[in-house]
Amino acid sequence: MKIININLGERSYPIFVGQNLFENSDLIAKYTSKKKIAIITNKTVAPLYLQAFKKMLGDEEVLAIVLPDGEQYKSHDSLNVIYDDLLTHKFGRDTLLIALGGGVIGDITGYAAATYMRGVDFMQVPTTLLSQVDSSVGGKTGINHALGKNMIGAFYQPKCVLINLDVLQTLPDRELSAGLAEVIKYGVIRDAAFFAWLEKEMANLLRKSPEQLMQAISVSCENKASVVSEDEFESTKGIRATLNLGHTFGHAIENVMGYGNWLHGEAVACGMVMASYMSMQLGWLNAQDFDRIKSVIRAAKLPVDPPQIDEAQFIELMRSDKKALQGKINLILQKGIGHAFLTNDYPHEVLLDTLKQKVF
Repeated sequence: MKIININLGERSYPIFVGQNLFENSDLIAKYTSKKKIAIITNKTVAPLYLQAFKKMLGDEEVLAIVLPDGEQYKSHDSLNVIYDDLLTHKFGRDTLLIALGGGVIGDITGYAAATYMRGVDFMQVPTTLLSQVDSSVGGKTGINHALGKNMIGAFYQPKCVLINLDVLQTLPDRELSAGLAEVIKYGVIRDAAFFAWLEKEMANLLRKSPEQLMQAISVSCENKASVVSEDEFESTKGIRATLNLGHTFGHAIENVMGYGNWLHGEAVACGMVMASYMSMQLGWLNAQDFDRIKSVIRAAKLPVDPPQIDEAQFIELMRSDKKALQGKINLILQKGIGHAFLTNDYPHEVLLDTLKQKVF
């Protein structure tokens, strides 16, 4: 097992990464002691891991709240289901919410914890690769709105993150690839050596090799821990914002296509290619590095070409992104592999040209 620390003063917490972690109740005893516990999960994850996790807690009376599975359920209605169950069962300030699932479950559970009784403890137990390397770490919580993704939420840190590598063995191949998009992102934005390692090890990652998965997840979490420790609340300096490489393009794709039709990681992967192409057109990224980024994304069995979306609609959706300021579309662009930055200082026609490209 490996322990990675998020250093945030009194809000600091550990990330535990390893195998057989659901068999080690001592690992989380300090967080569960004297707490009234509710596990939030979904209909896909519950049959696989709910009983094992309840056994780990040693309490069959733990409340389980099982939501439908899908991005479309990251909603106010689902949030109210959680509130209703907690209130019905008289959960108070001594509550611990445990998010057992992917990014949707982690985000909505974290937001419920941030807002129930004005803030109760919660723990992340991510069961997808994407949530293990991205959404479970860093304290971003929230729900979607019909007019935009993640537009309602809060920064709220968990007490710990428990990443059990064993759960990835039941993860569908498409979901694994979606998670690899966020893994690749760390290499592109800040870790050129890691990117080169991914180029060599992609086939092993797709085969779910435990050794390679351990390395990929640990390095990804270490990168995110470093960024979050430096810029917890995504300040205007743009340090944490670089973690959103490809997301402004990707969120627009998800919105147009309907949440769930393109997985988040698939949309982000395509968004990274679009951001890389735009960086190349601006002379900041050379053609060789653009081809390397595109190739490793394709090797991860992820899309590199966007769906057919009208440019005007695309831009309107990008303007509603959280990173937009005073109507200007902020983007994460690159000056070489391993060097990303936040900017809105680019010619509008270069963005338009990028959106008009249907094949990269």
